[in-house]
Amino acid sequence: MKNQRRGTDDRALFVISVAAELAGVHPQTLRMYERKGLIRPQRTQGNTRRYSQADIEIVRLIQELTQERGMNLAGAEMVLQLQQQLEQAQERMERLRREAMQLQQQLVENLERIRKAQQTALVPLRNAQAPFGVERRGGR
Repeated sequence: MKNQRRGTDDRALFVISVAAELAGVHPQTLRMYERKGLIRPQRTQGNTRRYSQADIEIVRLIQELTQERGMNLAGAEMVLQLQQQLEQAQERMERLRREAMQLQQQLVENLERIRKAQQTALVPLRNAQAPFGVERRGGR
């Protein structure tokens, strides 16, 4: 599972020793997290792992969940999945909000176009002359 925290850098920049030091873990911990599917570092053409800042943030979160909050890795994995689902839901909500705003703008433009068309198409009834000499009801 690849969890992408919003606003973090996804560029794969760090070799495993640097990433481990930045995350405050042993390189074997990173390998274990990768085996368990918690992180998926990118690979170079030579098959060397490269970690992004987003990967390091995930490792830090796993460490916090397991060491400070007493979760096991299965629990941490569930938290990461829920976090990813939440981010996807937030992205979907934002996309729907933008679509609703566009539809609202189109509606306002259409209503204005209809209002202008009515102003030019309708003649006030009191001032209208009877076509073909036919009197209006009410006899005025």
